[in-house]
Amino acid sequence: MAIITISREMGSGGIPIVHEAAEKLGYTLVDGEAIAKVAPQYGLTPEDLENADEKPPAFVETLDQKAEHDLHLIELIVLEYALKGNVIIYGRGGQDLLKGVKNVFRVRIVAPFEDRVERWAEREWLDPDLARALVRRSDQQRAGFIKYFFDRDWSDPLGYDLVINTERISEETAVKLICDGVKDKNLVEQRGSSKKVLADLIVRKRVEIAVLSQPDHDGNHVSIDVCDAVVTLGGHVHSEEARRFVVDAAAGVEGARGVVDNIKVVEYRSFPREH
Repeated sequence: MAIITISREMGSGGIPIVHEAAEKLGYTLVDGEAIAKVAPQYGLTPEDLENADEKPPAFVETLDQKAEHDLHLIELIVLEYALKGNVIIYGRGGQDLLKGVKNVFRVRIVAPFEDRVERWAEREWLDPDLARALVRRSDQQRAGFIKYFFDRDWSDPLGYDLVINTERISEETAVKLICDGVKDKNLVEQRGSSKKVLADLIVRKRVEIAVLSQPDHDGNHVSIDVCDAVVTLGGHVHSEEARRFVVDAAAGVEGARGVVDNIKVVEYRSFPREH
């Protein structure tokens, strides 16, 4: 169940590289198109994907609650693809979403900013100034997405196993590096244990979705851990009703074998107004 995640900068040449690598390896490519095809099965509309996929928060409460719920659904799609194995996950914070899964080969594709602007202008037949603005906006948006949801610097090379600079490395060489790298024995030896970790990640994601399905119950301060399909709930809520909802939601999730309830009920305190 080999898994490759590929992070890319806009205009770095990642699209042809990832398609060629998927074809050579015979792997399923999990990109925006693949997610859009199955999204209706998860209750996601094209508008939902547009508003949530690889987007930082809008800092508008109602919009962000909806986007967070939809983002968890997108992540569930990615995790379920990953469990099947032999996949390339293109973007979507795959290297962070699969943190703890030891057989993931994490790749990043980069190039100098002006090279990327030139490539994007040629590819899309754009004015260079417009291409420059779009590439800069894409960088800021994707960096913000990774920082907000995963608390990591998008450009930190230590977050990846292989960084390819396409300024000098050809597409052919880049594809070969990816195809060879995923066969490294250190990754292959981790495949058995990784499947169990992935299964637990999927249960956890389903619990997160179930808890967020009713924002009135304020499950944002609930912690969720899953080990061997047993869900452990921690953190706090503000009422006994909310606690019962979270526990029942977790217990009803597909794949959960049991629930350990360590949630604390912390009621709101009201303070007298000063005069």
